Amino acid sequence: MARILSLDVLRGFSLLGILLMNIVSFGLPFGAYMNPMVYGGATGANLAVWYIAAVLWDGKMRAIFSLLFAASFDVYLSRLPEENRAKLYYRRTLWLIVIGLLHAHLIWSGDILYPYGVIGLLLYLFRNLSAKKLIWTGAIILVLHSLWNFGGAYAMRDLQKTGGPEWTSIERLFAPTPQAVDAQIRTHRGDYVDNLLMRTREAYEFEGPMFFQFIFLDVLGMFVLGLGLARAGIFNASRSVAFYTTMAGLGFAFGIPLNYWAASQWHASGFRIPEYFQFMASTQDPGRFLVAAGYIGVVMLLVKAGANWLIQPLAAVGRMALSNYLLTSILLTLFFNGYGLGQFARLQRAELYWVVLGMWAINLAWSPLWLRHFLYGPAEWAWRSLTYWQLQPLRRTTEQSSPSPEPLPPA
Repeated sequence: MARILSLDVLRGFSLLGILLMNIVSFGLPFGAYMNPMVYGGATGANLAVWYIAAVLWDGKMRAIFSLLFAASFDVYLSRLPEENRAKLYYRRTLWLIVIGLLHAHLIWSGDILYPYGVIGLLLYLFRNLSAKKLIWTGAIILVLHSLWNFGGAYAMRDLQKTGGPEWTSIERLFAPTPQAVDAQIRTHRGDYVDNLLMRTREAYEFEGPMFFQFIFLDVLGMFVLGLGLARAGIFNASRSVAFYTTMAGLGFAFGIPLNYWAASQWHASGFRIPEYFQFMASTQDPGRFLVAAGYIGVVMLLVKAGANWLIQPLAAVGRMALSNYLLTSILLTLFFNGYGLGQFARLQRAELYWVVLGMWAINLAWSPLWLRHFLYGPAEWAWRSLTYWQLQPLRRTTEQSSPSPEPLPPA
């Protein structure tokens, strides 16, 4: 079956884009991902990079991932025979959960596959809703998530006054002590076993307490909204040039100022924890969706314009999204951790982006080369074979067309 080019291009774009934020988790101590005061520099170029990230890509690429998961889910279900639809979808999604657990515990704790799999089990229940109902339902879930985060600011102030283990746990995430940061650095620069033990503790936080506090409503809302937008024809480049131009213009015009305002308010507060929830977390859903919509509009315009020099390499990366996601984790943990090159916490925040460029070059080079000879990326092939419980064809012949889109965004 023919693939949908626009989905592949958008998936490849978002895979490359997510590394702009994830690189901080690969190369710096845990709390630095959100708080530049923790490590990696909070002045000059480093602070400027933090602002750019907060405004333009932090959470925005993940929003596109979530929207695309739902869009590809819709395509995948439509191509399954009705009598096997539920069985194959749930088997596929359960294997995604297994892949996510292995990735999180053995390679990199910042995994997104596990939560996508768990929440993906619920997405099937929304399959019969109309586009309008899905869009409204997704929007309501995201509004509830924003209100939940805004309420978190008051909860954090109360916890800060009373102290105790709950506040200590929050501080460990957002503002770890210098001693805790030094311990993280020593562990990351240590051997694989030391990293494995720390990685498992971090993965448990994502899969347990943090899953329901920070992830569940976020991902579920974007999934449902994405399914509605897919059925409205947003992701297949079928709307007019004027539509996508307006979408990009309005998304950036409203999203960028909102994100900058939130980041500047948190910066002005001295990066205090309650103010993170008051300004950053409470505005993240509208802010990241608006900027994500801007990016989607631009990508759809490129597809409609037939800019093959750009969209074909991105499409190849997107067709191998799972393989590229896992490869990125493997190579970057080897680059930064002690059982590899040991570069963890040796680069400042701004310097990390040279590593991003190198990883992008690898993704963009190997994906089209691999797909000249094979139908799927290696991870996609394994996942597909597990789903059907039968080895699938892998090597390409001249008669074979491209496979149908995978229902998974890469991060």
